[in-house]
Formats: sequence, structure tokens, C-alpha cells
Amino acid sequence: MSRRRNVEQSGMSFLDCICCGFGAVIILLVLTKSAEPVIAEQTPITLAAKDEQLNRIAEETAAELDALEAQLAAAQEGKAAAGRELASLKVTADTVLDKTTEVREDKTVATTIEERLATARQTLTEEMRRLQASAPRQASKRDVAGIPIDSEYVIFVIDTSGSMQQFAWRTVVQKMNEALNAYPKVKGMQVMSDEGEYMYTTYARQWIPDTPGLRKTVLERLRGWQPFSNSSPVEGIEVAIRTFAAQDKKVSIYVFGDDFTGSSVDAVVRTVRRINPRDGRGRPLVRIHGIGFPTQYGNNGATLGGVRFANLMRILAEENGGTFVGLQTSQ
Repeated sequence: MSRRRNVEQSGMSFLDCICCGFGAVIILLVLTKSAEPVIAEQTPITLAAKDEQLNRIAEETAAELDALEAQLAAAQEGKAAAGRELASLKVTADTVLDKTTEVREDKTVATTIEERLATARQTLTEEMRRLQASAPRQASKRDVAGIPIDSEYVIFVIDTSGSMQQFAWRTVVQKMNEALNAYPKVKGMQVMSDEGEYMYTTYARQWIPDTPGLRKTVLERLRGWQPFSNSSPVEGIEVAIRTFAAQDKKVSIYVFGDDFTGSSVDAVVRTVRRINPRDGRGRPLVRIHGIGFPTQYGNNGATLGGVRFANLMRILAEENGGTFVGLQTSQ
């Protein structure tokens, strides 16, 4: 009897444990069950207020954009007006410069060819002093139509136009011969047309060595040399300066001519002034001398081209440490 009672007691305890476990699970499920999300619905009044706010912001943005566009248009118009005014001022300035040049030309018509301007002075280097000292005294005192001998390198820019070929070419060859004979010795020379065309293409952009044989060859070639010419020395002068100007060289350009067909004397002067600057002592990189041949002068006076050439070379010589000489005869 005692053994059976023990069995029943243990069976009841196991059932109690199982019931308690199920009860605990049910309690946990009840406690952990989450509530369903609540969706907040917007009322028509809230939507209308937001729509009104967005419309107000859009209107303010559009107004600001219109104001900015108006300011931009005004700025562009102001810029265009300033550009037109600047262009007008440039035209006025060019007109004033041209009139100034014309007045200057009129004042020098009577005297510009026959008047020899101030002699260019140039400090000789020690080597030039030695070369001239070693040459015969008579040769060291010679000059080219009154222009002193003061350079280590010489460039001849020669007008080869029809008027020069027909009426002054013998004198051109003669003056070239005088120039070469007047220099006892130079480090280099060059010959080009008024268009900047080299007499010898094999020596283009480099110096022709100074030898007796080459001097004779240059003169012989000059007698029959007839490259194209537009009767304006501007191109040749610019090529000579841009190619051969150097701080460590004493260079002189001799311009032989009789006519200037360019549009503006003042424009040429400004260009040469820019490409041929002065050093700290006020001396230009390249000396520019000019010899004018009077082929444009007759019984009825001088042609405008002849006067303009003389005026151009006078100004270039004055501003670039050179001398301009107007010959009285082409014979």
C-alpha cells in the first residue's frame, strides 16, 4: 500500500509542471503582442494649408528669379554700351593720330628731303675701336652720306620698286658700295628687300660673313636684283629687327627708299617702338638710318608718297638713334 501511494504522488507533480509551463507561455504571448500601427490621416484643412504655403514659396521664388533676370539684362546692356563707347573712343583716337600725322607731314614738306637731321651717336665697343684703329686713318673717317660708322653688324633694307629701279638704281649700288667701303670690318652683314626677302636665301635668318669676295658678290648681285616690292620699307624693317636685334650686338639698319604706300605713318612708328625697345641707358636695340632717293620729286613738287617716306624715316631715325639723309639727286 505504501508503494502505490508514492507512485500517484509523483504523477501529480509532473502534470502540475506541464500546466504551469503552458500557462507561462500564454502569459508571455499576451504580454509581447504588439499593437497595430496607427495611420494618421491628414484632414482636408491640413492639405489646403500646405498647398497654400507651397504656392506662396513658388510665387516668391518666381519673383526673385524675375528680379535677377532683370538685373542680368541691365548688366549686359551696360556692358554692350560700354563696348560701343570704347569702340567709338578708339576710332576717335585713331582719327586724332592720323590728323596729327598729316599736320606733321604738311609742316615738313618743304625741308624734309634736303635737311640732314642730327647725327646719331653710338658708343663703340672695345673691339670696334681696335678694328678701326687697325684700319687706315682715311677709311675710319669716311661716312655714308653723313652717317657715322658705328656698328659691328649692318643690315640693308632696300626698296626694289619700279621707281627705284628706273630712276635711282645706279645711285643705290653706289651708296651700297660706299657703305661697305666705309666699314673697315664688320662681324656680319645682311641684305633684304623692303618686303623682307633675303638677297641670299642660303643666309636667311643668319649673318653673311664679311669677306672681300662676299662684298663683291653682293654688289654684283645688287645690280640685277629685282624682287617684288610694294614701295614700303615697313616689312623689311620689322623682319630685320625681329630676327637680328640682340642685347650683345651693335646693329644698324640702313633703309634705302623713295616712297611709302602704307596706310599710317604713326602705326609704323608705334610698331617699331614696341619691337625695338630701349635699354637702361635709353639706347635702342637697333639703330635705324635712312637714305631717301628723290625719285618722287619733279617740277610740280613732291608726291604724297615721297613726302610720307621722308617723314616716316625722319621719325624712325629720331626715335631709334639714327640719321635720315635726303639725297638731292639720284644721279
